Amino acid sequence: MQELKIDFNKELFYSFEEIVTWRRYLHMNPEISFQEVETPRFIAEKLRSFGIDVRENIGGNGVVGVIKGDSPGKTIAFRADFDALPIQDEKEVPYKSTVNGAMHACGHDGHTSALLGVAKVLSRKRHDLCGTLILIFQPAEEKPPGGAKAMIDDGVLDGVDYIFGGHLATDVPIGKVAIRSGASMASVDAFKITIQGKGGHGAKPHSTVDAVAIGSELVSHLQQIVSRRVDPMEPAVVTIGSFHAGNAFNIIADTAVLEGTVRALNSDVRTQIEEEIRRILDGFQTADGITYTLDYLNGYPVLENHREETQLIEQLVKENLSPEALALKKVVLGAEDFAYYLQHRPGAFFHVGARNENPATQFAHHHPRFDFDEQAMLVQGQVFLLLTAHYLL
Repeated sequence: MQELKIDFNKELFYSFEEIVTWRRYLHMNPEISFQEVETPRFIAEKLRSFGIDVRENIGGNGVVGVIKGDSPGKTIAFRADFDALPIQDEKEVPYKSTVNGAMHACGHDGHTSALLGVAKVLSRKRHDLCGTLILIFQPAEEKPPGGAKAMIDDGVLDGVDYIFGGHLATDVPIGKVAIRSGASMASVDAFKITIQGKGGHGAKPHSTVDAVAIGSELVSHLQQIVSRRVDPMEPAVVTIGSFHAGNAFNIIADTAVLEGTVRALNSDVRTQIEEEIRRILDGFQTADGITYTLDYLNGYPVLENHREETQLIEQLVKENLSPEALALKKVVLGAEDFAYYLQHRPGAFFHVGARNENPATQFAHHHPRFDFDEQAMLVQGQVFLLLTAHYLL
């Protein structure tokens, strides 16, 4: 890998062992969304040890570091998330999670450690900077309503001109940086449907309104929204992830509860699917005599990278890493609350390859054996440093 054409690149590489130590500490001590206490404290302590001004409890458990250069200029922001997932860690490694039922299964420990490495390097170079760098360490990315919106509401983007974020990706080879302009990650909504029928004896179905039968039919109808109601050129997903009803073999259940998610890459399609769900439920109420409640949570919006900032990252990667290091990011129906930042400021969200030939680095995100090539943290840090050089040097 070529060296970056900026004078502080070597310091990032010199800090690699320390970055790995931070990552493994965080991996061993995960905290799930909205329950982060020690993690933000750890981050704040590290930033202060670098001589960086720190603000805590931003939008809840968020932490912000501020590095001001000696000369005026632009203000740019980098974001890293730090929450874990409610998953049991099944890896057999020295840094395996020590918290029962919680693990970093999406690389957020790597995001945080990479940005801490960048913070340490740039804290020593602040006198060379023309402008201000805002380091956003965000909680609760994994669980809507998420942490981004609350941090924005708390003023984290005040005065910011551009914002960037990165994500380690085990579906991308190590050394690659993947990005695309425009819509690249989906919106995410969650819903809960409670069907109220009429229970009764299993031998007398004619006297009941069977919530299990109706719920099963409802699942089939919901699956046809995408296949028969949405334009086939528009990517979308309706998934039922949970179906609970009944508690005995010979009792017809009077209640069924279904929970699911909706994903889309187009805001109009997102609205259409919600309207279709409500239309279908109204039809069941009329035809089958049920009543229902629908709790519908509009989660993260579509993540849309801004064209000029995307092109900037593409140019920086090709010129300073290598032309082969740049990859076109596939559109995915996974979601990211970084989308909120991009609704307020120009910027872009990129993915960094984190898999190598070792099968241990090739598990999907949110898998109980998820892990990644730790060299990827250097690549993520390099992109942040390149952006810093472009805007603030």
